[in-house]
Amino acid sequence: MAVHAQEDIWRYDSLQEVVVTGTGTQHLLKNAPVQTEVITSKMLRNYAGKSIEDILSGLLPSFSFNEDDMGSQMQMNGLGNSYILILIDGKRIHGDVGGQNDLSLIDPQNIEKIEVVKGASSALYGSDAIAGVVNIITRKHRQEGILLENTTRVGSYGDLRQHNGVALNFGKLSSYTNFQLQHSDGWQNTATEHTEGSEPPIYDSRNKTVNRHTNWQVAERLTYTPMKNLELYADGSVYWKRIYRPSGKYAHYDVKTYDLEYKNASLSAGGKWKLQKDDFISLDVDWNRHAYYYYFTATTLVEDYEKSQGTIYYPYFPYLPDQTELQSDQQRTMAHLKGVFSLPYDNRLSAGVEYRYDWLKAPTRVDGGKASDWTGALYVQDEFNLIPNINITAGLRLNQNEQFGTRLTPKVSAMWRIGQPWRLRATWSQGFKTPTVKELYYRYVRQMSGTYLYLGNTGLKPQTSNYYSLSGEYTWKRLSVTVSAYYNKVADMIALVTIPNYQAPDEYIAQYDPVKTRQYQNIEDAKTYGVDVNVRYTYKDLSLGLGYSYLDTEANQYDTNHDRMTQVTIDGMAHHKGNFFATWGKTFSPSYRLGLGVYGRFSTKRYYQIDGNGKGYQLWRLSTTHDLGRSKKMTYRVEAGIDNIFNYVDRTPHGLHLGTTTPGRTVYLSFAVRFSQGKQLKNNYKSNLNTRDNEEN
Repeated sequence: MAVHAQEDIWRYDSLQEVVVTGTGTQHLLKNAPVQTEVITSKMLRNYAGKSIEDILSGLLPSFSFNEDDMGSQMQMNGLGNSYILILIDGKRIHGDVGGQNDLSLIDPQNIEKIEVVKGASSALYGSDAIAGVVNIITRKHRQEGILLENTTRVGSYGDLRQHNGVALNFGKLSSYTNFQLQHSDGWQNTATEHTEGSEPPIYDSRNKTVNRHTNWQVAERLTYTPMKNLELYADGSVYWKRIYRPSGKYAHYDVKTYDLEYKNASLSAGGKWKLQKDDFISLDVDWNRHAYYYYFTATTLVEDYEKSQGTIYYPYFPYLPDQTELQSDQQRTMAHLKGVFSLPYDNRLSAGVEYRYDWLKAPTRVDGGKASDWTGALYVQDEFNLIPNINITAGLRLNQNEQFGTRLTPKVSAMWRIGQPWRLRATWSQGFKTPTVKELYYRYVRQMSGTYLYLGNTGLKPQTSNYYSLSGEYTWKRLSVTVSAYYNKVADMIALVTIPNYQAPDEYIAQYDPVKTRQYQNIEDAKTYGVDVNVRYTYKDLSLGLGYSYLDTEANQYDTNHDRMTQVTIDGMAHHKGNFFATWGKTFSPSYRLGLGVYGRFSTKRYYQIDGNGKGYQLWRLSTTHDLGRSKKMTYRVEAGIDNIFNYVDRTPHGLHLGTTTPGRTVYLSFAVRFSQGKQLKNNYKSNLNTRDNEEN
């Protein structure tokens, strides 16, 4: 990147951000009708996070993660991963790992910024958006000619993060190829294994807190602009991941005869036709595949009627080392046609139609081996000024699901500009989420301190929600304060609930003899409510930030055994979470800029229905960035820091819940180099803002 482009980044981050997620249209952040939190490119550069989990939990207090083999265990404002819609450039991420999205699909080195909209957004985005939407916006390479970039990051416990990118822009055709590699040797915070009943705990377990793992991804995007107002694209990716599990010496507790392997692929194509002003019509068609395998490391007898040809008395098939067995193959096809149009009286109309088809193949985990589901939707949204200082955004979505019929979901947001420093925002929205094919049909056995049986439930009902929020924002010179209160009521919420073994099918109990059986069930009702506070202050080269999130939940379920309502916990809830940051940067010469950052985050106790509660914690981080040796064609950057400065480690035994999986104090070092040749293309990111926002600015 040339010198002037590097300086543009610093100047751009000091301007008001342009956001799109809340309404699906562009607004300056201060004029966005829907309350939106933004992690800017400057915040990303200063924090130097190794993963999207690291970034979100470190910079936004309403997020929490507990990483394990089955995924990231993400939670936002009391609701888990299945209620949070993750988008990359406005498109749904695909990669379900045991009910959790694999966020390692996201390359942190290719993120421009992150936008977060809390609360039900089903009217605009459909299912999965009951808790909120996280939109990860990738960097756009607008360099005529060629751009090459390499970032290598190493850290404690064998942590390696590799990023390579090649951008080519020649006339109407452009290409960007992205490669990322992530590896960790894993770590063990405790050698103690929790056991059920009267059995003594195991004090020399070989299970790890986080297992050794490796993943890589190659992605390609081609863009063609046949005329000024028309852009066409095609992109695709392949992804592979392996989780290496230790082979323990206890046959019932930590013996592992197979690793976990994942193979993903994606293809998409579409285009955007720009009309007058900022009106446009877009079409996107996507196909995604996520396949999950057992990769056997020792000879293992596995129940497999198909391969053993249905032998009645011995329905097992021997798998040898290096052989794989498919556990689930999930494929999703989506088509989305959208238009944004300027109407008389300063109205801006968004309308679209969507179709989604989900297909699951799981020979050992679904009765019959296959399941599918489809959903179609129509939606419309209008943005208008009721009076000059009050903006209204109203939307309505009509969903049609193969199994659960038709449902309307509305959303209304309002923003009142009270002079220059004040903004008041209010939102009411409904959510609608049908059960996934896994929640309906899946069957899973977990071996950890005994056998746990997890069951789907074909009797599930769709989930609905009503979300209310009220927020106030005050901005004066260098100070910004935002306070947001919310209330989210979810009816027929789907959660894993512990049930008596006798309520499970007899053949499953006889086959697995589980210590506990858990089944997806509709909780009668659930409520989450709380307050989020964010404070930001900047003065010259110094930036300070403070965030706090208070959360409470209530959930009731009908107990069929005792014919009464009982109160249950929404797993992972913590009453208090917060974060703090202080960053400072200074340019000492044309060839050297220094950045320093101190970051802290804390959480009180996290509550769970079974296996104990997670301990509260606080973690502190020091990061330094060094931009050096800049020239017209080459830039160099070094990042170095310490995570968990005070070496906090949660030693809770395996099989129980952790507050955090951090291994203790770790260090990291990264080196980045970029080469670019050619002139900077015009950046139209802000130029497409509507006239109303420009006038208000």
